[in-house]
Amino acid sequence: MRAVVFDAFGSVPSVREVADPLCPPDGVVVRVEATGLCRSDWHALAGHDPDIVLPHVPGHEFAGRVAQVGAQVGGWAVGDRVTAPFVNACGECAQCRDGDHQVCARQTQPGFSRWGSYAELVVVERAAVNLVALPDGVDAVTAAALGCRFATAFRAVIEVGRTQLGETVAVHGCGGVGLSAVMIARAAGARVVAVDVSAGALALARQLGADACVQTEPGADPIEVGARVRAETVAGVEVSLDAYGSAATCAASIASLRPRGRHVQVGLLPAVLGWPGVPMHLVVAGELEVLGSHGMSSRSYPRLLAMVESGRLRPGDLVTTRIGLEAAGPALAQQAPSSGVTVIIP
Repeated sequence: MRAVVFDAFGSVPSVREVADPLCPPDGVVVRVEATGLCRSDWHALAGHDPDIVLPHVPGHEFAGRVAQVGAQVGGWAVGDRVTAPFVNACGECAQCRDGDHQVCARQTQPGFSRWGSYAELVVVERAAVNLVALPDGVDAVTAAALGCRFATAFRAVIEVGRTQLGETVAVHGCGGVGLSAVMIARAAGARVVAVDVSAGALALARQLGADACVQTEPGADPIEVGARVRAETVAGVEVSLDAYGSAATCAASIASLRPRGRHVQVGLLPAVLGWPGVPMHLVVAGELEVLGSHGMSSRSYPRLLAMVESGRLRPGDLVTTRIGLEAAGPALAQQAPSSGVTVIIP
């Protein structure tokens, strides 16, 4: 198969012919029809994930059709249209038994702990737990846009952040995850304040329903950013998400909250980049909740997909760029700030 491969961290990945993946007895091989280019993939290329073994194929947001079915797999057939969460759960640990597959103790992740979906074929392990059927009304590009970003944002806003009708949600960082969060929070009946350094990203956020936008500067004081967000509200926001993943956006998100508000950390903060300075004095004084959100379990996908198929949520609107495999490596290496979602069509 053709795949995007890198042999050294920080290099520019290139397309080459590699061996087709072997189908595990309890899993399937999926022929990739679309896969998202995500900031998490850049973290993989940068060497921020200790599980990666070189050479490596990135990619974890994909949709396609089942190409091969393992001997132990029932209920799935070649040709079925599918996607999968980026966390492939074991289905047996204590967390999985509780239905919390997204924090499985023995999880694997395509594009990180094994080769991923910047390729013509990708493996989904333990299909009974991790494979998700796509309804007819959701095409492959839209499903790839769900990827980790939209699904992660859905869980962060709805399940972890517990966003309620009439509340105000701040979204710090309006890339793929952040714009998804804007759309989802609006669908939940919340007022949204979008925060970003990019005027283009904020323009997209406004199109997707953001009620107010706060444009910041690189290096801005997070406490001052929080004050600007609160100024767009009556008393601060009930829910604030760091959808980018930096010490500054984490602190600014916390500083945006009203007393007893809920901060949700969605963007990655790899340990290799250093421990972030969290304004715990605000957490204590305001009795704030500091929450983490890591992907979404396969059991939550039917609810999300039903909202997509009905048109209540439109993740396909976030797709602003489509590229082929040849362009994927340079695009990933550039780590250029982008508005919206880039989808790779192998």
